[in-house]
Amino acid sequence: MNLLSVINLKKTYGVKTLFEKINFSIEDSDKIGVIGVNGTGKSSLLRIVAGQDTPDAGEVRVYGSKRIEYLAQTPELDPNITVLAQVFRADTPEMNTLRDYEHTLDLLMRYPEDEKLQRHLLALTDTIDAGGLWNLKSQVETILTQLGIRDFDKTIGTLSGGQRKRVAMASVLLTPCDLLILDEPTNHLDNETITWLEKYLENRKGALLMVTHDRYFLDRVVNKTIELDGGALYEYTGNYSEFVEKKAARRAFESVMEQKRQNLYRRELAWIRRGARARTTKQKARIQRFEDIKNSASDLSEDILEINVGFTRLGKKVVDLDHVSKSFKNQCVVKDFIYILGPDERIGIIGKNGRGKSTLLNLIAGKIRPDNGAIVIGDTVKIGYFSQESEDMDLNLRAIEYIREGAETVENARGEVITAAQMMELFLFDRYAQWVRISELSGGERRRLYLLRILMSAPNVLLLDEPTNDLDIDTLKILENYLDDFQGSVLTVSHDRYFLDRVCDTIFSFTGGGEILVQTGNFTDYMQKHAGRDQDAATNKPSEQKSEKPRQKAVKLSYREQQEYDRIDADMAQMEARLEAIDTEMAGIATDYTRLQALTEEKDALEDTLLEKMERKEYLEDIVRQSKKNQI
Repeated sequence: MNLLSVINLKKTYGVKTLFEKINFSIEDSDKIGVIGVNGTGKSSLLRIVAGQDTPDAGEVRVYGSKRIEYLAQTPELDPNITVLAQVFRADTPEMNTLRDYEHTLDLLMRYPEDEKLQRHLLALTDTIDAGGLWNLKSQVETILTQLGIRDFDKTIGTLSGGQRKRVAMASVLLTPCDLLILDEPTNHLDNETITWLEKYLENRKGALLMVTHDRYFLDRVVNKTIELDGGALYEYTGNYSEFVEKKAARRAFESVMEQKRQNLYRRELAWIRRGARARTTKQKARIQRFEDIKNSASDLSEDILEINVGFTRLGKKVVDLDHVSKSFKNQCVVKDFIYILGPDERIGIIGKNGRGKSTLLNLIAGKIRPDNGAIVIGDTVKIGYFSQESEDMDLNLRAIEYIREGAETVENARGEVITAAQMMELFLFDRYAQWVRISELSGGERRRLYLLRILMSAPNVLLLDEPTNDLDIDTLKILENYLDDFQGSVLTVSHDRYFLDRVCDTIFSFTGGGEILVQTGNFTDYMQKHAGRDQDAATNKPSEQKSEKPRQKAVKLSYREQQEYDRIDADMAQMEARLEAIDTEMAGIATDYTRLQALTEEKDALEDTLLEKMERKEYLEDIVRQSKKNQI
């Protein structure tokens, strides 16, 4: 069933046309990935489809009363409300009831003797019982936990940017909708959480439209790909791998047509040069055809561009980490770490958020000092550090002026001089974009510009902290090719599994408590070796946040947790009874395939919810046991 159609859409930004006359439809079973170079209008397209922005021309036609949920790259949340309150903000009857229940609980904690509040809570409890909404509440808490948010009573204002994004994601995932729109959902997630989200979206019913740079994620989730390229839209059926194949076929066809156009252009040019006079209608038409051919010059470009710039010579001694330790607020993030980094090593750094991955890069870069041990940097080392937060840019500068501040020229590996303008073209900044002020660039374009400036300094040791965040797939391909020929050492923190497989030959895994596990091989090699026994890579337990104390240290259940704990066995018994009833009914209707399908779907969903409930009970029982120990 067709949910909506995008008809002749156009959007401009300043004097730049992002896209024009683009058309596509979204069916209820579509899971669509939107890709394209930064600045082509991917986020703008999502905002327009979500109703958050208006096009300059064209329309988005929604058929019937369809609910659309949208997650922005940087969601705007109320800093004064709690995590649970944010998730319950969806305007549905179910969420309204749960929101009222949570609010009443909060009031009762302050006014426990208020009989009116007690009666209202009892009425709400009856409503939740009758509607089976305890399962929804449990699902809310489970999804928040899966996304690494464990303290549901914290206010939004106390959370980091990444944590806020995860709370906003939980909110949209839990809100029933016909179309879910996600803008870079994997940013700020660790590999474990990305794997969970991947499976969740694979199994989710309903349409999906998303922008992401994560190629493995695209491969496993989407069944249709939309590419924005040069203001036009190209639509492909299939996942990312199929898109790559079909785009190659399209490029090959366009290349053949371009060759034919060039041949025709040469013939017409020769005729024009012979001095044809535009006196007859036939000659005028031929001259006009020549102008049309000339103006239709193709802007075909290679999918993968090479940036084979030079580098500063690197000696044998690069970086020695000698018994290095570092702690923050009594939390050890690097413990007695020893490693000798050699030339030409490619190290991928993985681990849950808050375990010290960025700290290691900051230690090597000299941004912070170790508490114990020593870091010795070789005399010939020239570090290029691409941090998560771009350096402060003068937004009034033009893009090329910013690059020239770092270097006017750079030599490639063959000793040839490449100008800043030439490098910018290789890095997908055309001649127009080079003279645009930085204030007019998108966030992704600014990150690409920042990366180029670092590479223009010709470093021989690269420290890359989440380089795939906010970079488009084409830029990642360019970076990967650059690293193929880079004659130096690379340490990169990344959650992008494809990038880690493509670039790295050694993995540093932060397993907790400051321990760093070193293993030869790429990310897939690491996962195959540690699947089933390494908690950091293979379990679905949530990550601990820097600013949060581990929940297991709670001395007792909160008021709402006690309420949940008191009824959890009854809830589970109710689910198990329903499962038995479903099994009985299925046994008696072996030929009613429509009813069997409906029962099978209900059973699958109920079993998933029951498993979540069992995990939640185990978690609550851990707190009860800890509380009893503290009382002894």
